[in-house]
Amino acid sequence: MNVEALDLLATSVFLVNERGHIEYANAAAEDLFGRSRKQLGGHSAATLYDNPENIQSSIDRAAGGRYADVRQLASLRRATESVEVSVTTVGLTGQRWPVLIETREIEQRVLADRNHRLVDEIEAHRELLRNLAHEVKNPLGGLRGAAQLLEAELPSAALAEYTQVIISEADRLQALVDRLSGPQRVPLNARPVNIHEICERVCALIQAEFRNDVTIQRDYDASVPDLKGDAARLMQAVLNVARNAAQELVARPQGPQTEPGVVTLRTRVARQVMLAHRQHRLALVLSIIDNGPGVPEHIRDRIFHPLVTARAGGTGLGLSLAQDFVQQHGGIIEFESRPGRTEFRLVLPMEPAN
Repeated sequence: MNVEALDLLATSVFLVNERGHIEYANAAAEDLFGRSRKQLGGHSAATLYDNPENIQSSIDRAAGGRYADVRQLASLRRATESVEVSVTTVGLTGQRWPVLIETREIEQRVLADRNHRLVDEIEAHRELLRNLAHEVKNPLGGLRGAAQLLEAELPSAALAEYTQVIISEADRLQALVDRLSGPQRVPLNARPVNIHEICERVCALIQAEFRNDVTIQRDYDASVPDLKGDAARLMQAVLNVARNAAQELVARPQGPQTEPGVVTLRTRVARQVMLAHRQHRLALVLSIIDNGPGVPEHIRDRIFHPLVTARAGGTGLGLSLAQDFVQQHGGIIEFESRPGRTEFRLVLPMEPAN
């Protein structure tokens, strides 16, 4: 068996001896269990799950050749969370290792399907708004032009105040229509991009805008390689998400027990990531984490839709545009939120799909 090929799989794989001790773990297993190969090596595989007796029994049966393929559900403890998984135990004949154990995170497929539906749903909303914006744009131009002509014919300069209101409001609506039309569908100006340079520029802008209201923290993986992308659009996507986090911190109710607002930018590399039903060997995960009140429950399913916002004065376009820019790079923005911790993850492929 070519064990190096197992590192290309998106699912966790152990090769164990007849006693059920791990002798090989692939890269996906390291990610899933949160341990290095060195830490996993020699460990009893069954004890990594919440039902070790059942897992060990399936290993014994597979090693004895009584069952070729045993599937069961289990869960495993990982840091501060419990992960539901599907475990498949396979007996191997004529191999150095008698048993192969495959572990799949059940949520991974559900999340991939949900993200795919989200992309389709958001695009449908954008198309509706583009059509609406197109219908509004021409009457707005006529309205502004008529106000200018009217202003030129007014008998009193004092009345120009009213035509200026019409003109300024028409300009405001025109700007909104332009934003609703969405980012221009021009080809990406793709070239090698250092994500940490983008993060540093975003940090500088957020610090300048929010000064003493928000603290910026960095948690970078220095080994993250450059990715190929459009630096301007990636910069705007990261800035939109980070600014949204900072705005939520500033807008939250303040009290003596309120913790200082903190926004953290964290970079990591993930292996064997499924994006839009395509498998990528490596992906960048840029997390933007804040300690704010969390995303309100009533907008969670629509947070990336245009015009959806829970903040007074918000346009509801920042996250929508960020999602669009990331999707143009073949990626996705995910989020998890609870009071005191919200994490938006920009997941971007670092190389072509398999």
